This record gives sequence, C-alpha cells and structure tokens, in this order.
Amino acid sequence: MRGELDDTAAFKNFNKWGNIEFPLPFGRVLSPTESFIHSLDDKTSASLKFTVLNPKGRIWAMVAGGGVSVIYADTVGDLGYASELGNYAEYSGAPNEEEVLQYARVVIDCATADPDGRKRALLIGGGIANFTDVAATFSRIIRALKEESKIKAARMHIYVRRGGPNYQTGLAKMRALGEELGVPIQVYGPEATMTGICKQAIDCIMSDA
Repeated sequence: MRGELDDTAAFKNFNKWGNIEFPLPFGRVLSPTESFIHSLDDKTSASLKFTVLNPKGRIWAMVAGGGVSVIYADTVGDLGYASELGNYAEYSGAPNEEEVLQYARVVIDCATADPDGRKRALLIGGGIANFTDVAATFSRIIRALKEESKIKAARMHIYVRRGGPNYQTGLAKMRALGEELGVPIQVYGPEATMTGICKQAIDCIMSDA
C-alpha cells in the first residue's frame, strides 16, 4: 500500500498528520520569519504567503490577492527596480483578524529593520475585494503599524490602494493613521489604477529629499 499527502490539504489535517514536513521547491531554506508565516498558512483556510527577496530592499509589499500580488511585484520589476523589492507577500481568502495582525507584524518588522537613513516604501495594495471586509482587515494592519517603533527611523512612506466592502471606512482609517503617526501615507480607492502606487513608491525612494 502506498499513500501520498498533499500539502494543499495541510490546513485541515494538521492535527491528524502531526509535524510532517513537506520539502520546499528547489531546496530552499526558510528564514525564521518565513517559517513563521508558513506555519500560519498551514493552519488556515486562507492564504498567507511571505518570501524575503532582498533584506536590504527599500520597497516592501503587503498585497491582498494571489494574482494581484504577482502583478505588483512584476510592475516594480518592469519599472526597473526589481533589485529594490524587499519581499513577495500575499494574503487572501478572508484571513481572520488575528491572522492578519500576526502577518502584518512580520512584514512591517522586516520592512523597517536596520534603518540606514534612506527612504523606504510600503505598498499596501489590492484589487477590489468581493467579500473581504477591507475596514476589518485594515484595522489589524493599522494596529501592527502603530506597534512598530521603527516606522519613522526607517523613513517609511506608505502607499495604499484598495477597494471592496467597507473600503471607504478602511481608507479613512489609513488617512487618520498618517496624521496620528506623522508618517506620509498616500491613500487611494478603486478610482485609481491598481499599480499606480508602485511608480509613486519608486519615485519616493529615489528622491533625495
């Protein structure tokens, strides 16, 4: 008899399967932060992905939607700044608020690590959600941003673009956060092109001011 396990079903079978480890493609070794997100992803029916591309990169992303996250990464690359892309990140499938909070903490901590005096940019992007409550999701991202003490030291500029259920409330909270923290936050809804903030982020990190 031969049995096979599919890691796609790990989220609903982890209690039965125990600590089975699935090999990563191409022999990759996960960093501690990547391992943490991987463990979250294994235990949820949502999707939580995080890969560090360049720890010293100055453009970081936290993007809702699998296809959308690839488009954001590709856009930064197409504009000639793939070398500045710090990570690939994607959350989708309506993760609960605690999952979003833990996920956001990791992304933001990596994005603000080891400030070097140069500007950085964080893309909080996404398309127009069908069922994800944008305001609820943003409330946890906002909490994670408030908790991070290195936002100003990292000279972080934040660019937000999102649409979907309760998006107006979510965007208003993001605007208020910028005023509260004294951090530059540019906020856009579905009236703006989805990837327009990529160009703005690049212009930001390349400016001397």
